[in-house]
Amino acid sequence: MPVMKYEFKKVGIVTKRNIKARIGLVKKVKRFLEKQGCEVFLDSNAAPLILKEPGYKKKEMTEFVDMIVAMGGDGTILKTGRRMSTRKICILPINLGTLGFLTETPPDKVFEHLKRVFVKKRFVVDERMLLRVTIYRAGEKIETFLALNEAAISQGSFARIIEMDVEVNQRKLTYLKADGLIVSTPTGSTGHGLSAGGPIVHPQMDAFVLTPICPVALSHRPIVMPNDRQIKITILSEKKDNTSRVGLTLDGQVVFPLLQGDEIKIRKSSRRIRIIRMTGQNYYKMLKSKLGWGR
Repeated sequence: MPVMKYEFKKVGIVTKRNIKARIGLVKKVKRFLEKQGCEVFLDSNAAPLILKEPGYKKKEMTEFVDMIVAMGGDGTILKTGRRMSTRKICILPINLGTLGFLTETPPDKVFEHLKRVFVKKRFVVDERMLLRVTIYRAGEKIETFLALNEAAISQGSFARIIEMDVEVNQRKLTYLKADGLIVSTPTGSTGHGLSAGGPIVHPQMDAFVLTPICPVALSHRPIVMPNDRQIKITILSEKKDNTSRVGLTLDGQVVFPLLQGDEIKIRKSSRRIRIIRMTGQNYYKMLKSKLGWGR
């Protein structure tokens, strides 16, 4: 995608929660951006350490900035992505975490990559789909979430079978008895779904991945389907005692408790997350590096 249409004048810096040890790098990034003529805004993690001010919440920041520099791990990107507004905001991820499937810029290349974005204008914008997850209880909508990686239904630390009905476009797909079910985006296919035996799906594919977690029937396998479908999952299991805690987890970060009869409807969101990549980055090379293929 050509970069000419992107103009970054207002830039927000979003960091991981425990950023104190890397606050020097955050200050340097802030100074670099200001030298490029940008108006810089800090989130509630960095602002108290640098400006002695409360700073902005991620949701607030997405309402007025043109670009976000996300300094943390993949979790920082996931939190930012779920709070994305309808505006077309680009995110430059800087990897201060561990694995970093989404945060490809390492600390030693921060300013090299910043110069490519702001000076050389040599970058591409990689658009990723989001899930829109809506929960209905007794026929009423009670909550809606966005997710960049996946929506997972499970019982947390309790290894108990959950009974579910799964429909696609109002047609029954299956009755499922399993430890849980994961609905992933292509971006999230290298996350929880992969650990549960699901496939890796290239992020440019328009698809959902449904991956059962330890199904009772071994014939239940992961399935990849077009993302123009609507998936409905109905919880059939009763709450037998206080230890029965069926829950919906979004991106491994937000948990919502579910009851018998709850319906979870999942579709592609109209919003998309736009991640800045450096020209020449190769997805397959990244997979080989992150997953240790061939070692």
